[in-house]
Amino acid sequence: MTARSLLDVVQSEVAGVLAEVGPATLETAADLLDHAPRIFVAGEGRSGYMARAFAMRLVHLGRTAYFVGDTCTPSTGPGDLLVAVSGSGTTAATVRAARAVTEGGGEVLAVTTAPSSPLATGARHVLHVPAATKHRREGEAATVQPLSSLFDQCTHLLLDCVCLELARRHNVTDEQARQAHSNTE
Repeated sequence: MTARSLLDVVQSEVAGVLAEVGPATLETAADLLDHAPRIFVAGEGRSGYMARAFAMRLVHLGRTAYFVGDTCTPSTGPGDLLVAVSGSGTTAATVRAARAVTEGGGEVLAVTTAPSSPLATGARHVLHVPAATKHRREGEAATVQPLSSLFDQCTHLLLDCVCLELARRHNVTDEQARQAHSNTE
């Protein structure tokens, strides 16, 4: 396979997954974020990197957001929202974080490929990303990519689209987001 054909295959795989996600799903996610006083984001491994990127962008949009596990992350409380990212929906630390938030009166938005997973069934809301994971379960999208690459790529794009919707709703310009960007790096 040539480099060009690899690009074409990956582009096709991502487009196929994104075509399965309806705009109402992204609008619902944006509604949840709009109503949460504080947003916590969790994930492990590569899912965690996608989650961190999402939390960062939320801060750029003027939201109060934290990544679970950072040393300066406060306790969650009633009304808070956890966006929990796990392709399999079984990652122990992410499922534990979701339970803690729920028990504390907060809500959980699970971002996963597995709507019947422990993470999704314990969450009040699910953003279903119909992509492949490392488990290659029956019904997952076909992919030439290793492990959960397709899930990670699609999750990043979907969460960025949720951020675009929030920016649109609140008229956050690129310049305003830039001003909220870290100036200590």
